[in-house]
Amino acid sequence: MGGRDHFEKLNARQREAACFGAGPLLILAGAGTGKTNTLAHRVAHLILKGCAPERILLLTFSRRAAVEMTRRARRIVGAAVSADVRLPWSGTFHSIANRLLRTHASRIGLEPSFSVLDRADAADLMDVARHELGYSKAERRFPRKDTCVAIYSHVVNTRTNLRASLEAAFPWCLEWEEELPQLYRAYVEKKLASQALDYDDLLLYWHEMLADERLAREIGGAFDHILVDEYQDTNSLQAGILARLKPGGEGVTVVGDDAQAIYSFRGATVENILSFARRSSCVELQENYRSTQAILDAANALIGKSLRAVKPQGGKPRYVTVIDDQAQASYVVGRVLEARERGIELKRQAVLFRNSHHSDVLELELVRRNIPYVKYGGLKFLEAAHVKDMLAVLRWADNPKNRVAAFRALQLLPGVGPAKAEKLFQHWESADPGFVSLLRDLFNPQTPWAGQVGRVRQWYEPHLERLYEQAQVRAGDLLQLERISANFASREQFLSELALDPPAATGDLAGAPHLDEDYLVLSTVHSAKGQEWDAVFVLNVADGSFPNEFSTGRAELIEEERRLLYVAMTRAKSDLELIAPLKYYITQQSRMGDRHVYGARSRFVTEAVMSCLEPVSVAEEPVVKIAARLRAMW
Repeated sequence: MGGRDHFEKLNARQREAACFGAGPLLILAGAGTGKTNTLAHRVAHLILKGCAPERILLLTFSRRAAVEMTRRARRIVGAAVSADVRLPWSGTFHSIANRLLRTHASRIGLEPSFSVLDRADAADLMDVARHELGYSKAERRFPRKDTCVAIYSHVVNTRTNLRASLEAAFPWCLEWEEELPQLYRAYVEKKLASQALDYDDLLLYWHEMLADERLAREIGGAFDHILVDEYQDTNSLQAGILARLKPGGEGVTVVGDDAQAIYSFRGATVENILSFARRSSCVELQENYRSTQAILDAANALIGKSLRAVKPQGGKPRYVTVIDDQAQASYVVGRVLEARERGIELKRQAVLFRNSHHSDVLELELVRRNIPYVKYGGLKFLEAAHVKDMLAVLRWADNPKNRVAAFRALQLLPGVGPAKAEKLFQHWESADPGFVSLLRDLFNPQTPWAGQVGRVRQWYEPHLERLYEQAQVRAGDLLQLERISANFASREQFLSELALDPPAATGDLAGAPHLDEDYLVLSTVHSAKGQEWDAVFVLNVADGSFPNEFSTGRAELIEEERRLLYVAMTRAKSDLELIAPLKYYITQQSRMGDRHVYGARSRFVTEAVMSCLEPVSVAEEPVVKIAARLRAMW
């Protein structure tokens, strides 16, 4: 089958986008309209028209997306010209930044061996600076380390000043406006001394590197075409990078959906895609290949879009009222099992929620009913202490100046606390002989990468048994880490990619789905973006969750909450149920006194939306027939 046959499978608008000329192009791709396929065909079209693959920069928001896009483009090109092409410059914004910074490290004051701190390591380093400045002992409660990192990240990614970030996202921290700059200066100095960059620094350095005209021309000139996926999720810094790479917009294609912009808490701004639309050509994709028209009718009524289903019409989505969260959990489990009996496997079903803790009662019910499940949006694989322990050894070996990694690794040794770790950091040769031997090999640049993770794992296993309970279960995670390492060409690439695009949880997933052939998916809506299931249940569709209670003071946040519900609804292929509890208990631990509040119907479930839904009322509270008793008295 030739390449032309592949392009003929596209609909007219997809083909127009894929075969567009060189000017700035926005592909406005509604939910389920085949944006990945369209972008892959555009890449293939450019290569078939003579563009060298190494002169195409493909920027995505996950490594998985980059791999999938590349795989499809290679298949299309291979079918057309019987050639195997590579796309060496495809990856996430942060991974591409990491490569470029290492390539040009000497020109921007970095060492090529700099470390990339993951979020947890950045928070630990921030905590060291916080403690040294005496803020941990302040009379008034100073923001915790994770909040301090979040504020820093917001300032960097939104390119605003500290006060604007505090007022917009962290108003409760405004009283520390004068102290925070001192903390951030100390944090920056510690990173420089350790030759370490955090997640946000990668973009910041890339952006600032492009402020040099010669470097900007050199790096931008290396690419004829730049394609950006999920452009609605970019922040001001990423938009600035794109503008500096291609100031005139020539060769730039961005794909996105303004109705799926849900990451303002990460600094993303929907204004990026709206402003790009004003200065580019636009091709809009509206044919949806995922959902039935009944589901799209409800989603269109919610958001004001005009998506059209390719699938045949199905039944209306359900709007289900239940008494409380326990009734919600019982109802969802019952419906999940019903769907399974109809042939919809558990893993083709998903329960989505606004916040991670919203699934607590449901999880208890699933455990009670012995239903395996996996939860996304909670604890991540790399956040597990034992995994971080093993990575600390490798990170220290990769960058001997990495103080955070060194301190964690040294404190794995028996009898070594913070004070002793400080001394051993300067004289590590006096540490435990087995550890010294391991480090010497790892520090040696001639030691092959293959087998390094296995060696660290073997050294660490006795410490794992000493330090943690359930060591046997945790050891499985370390074997998984070793298997993951085999996919990378070098230690630096392995450590950087893990920090920038961590894998999903394995042994730390809720329940034990890896022991069962089937499992139900639980996920926050944010973690569900880009996914799809046959049946979707959305919990707590009431004011307070949709929209979130903390978003109700600002119009732009209310609209983002509307988009969040839209994303949840458009994950469903055939079955969609919105669940609305009538009351919420104030404490889950005890219901003595029946302390609860009543849930108001979500302001997003308007009459127009309700007309597209099938209302269902489940297990209503019994009516106490007092009138009948009064009559009976006489």
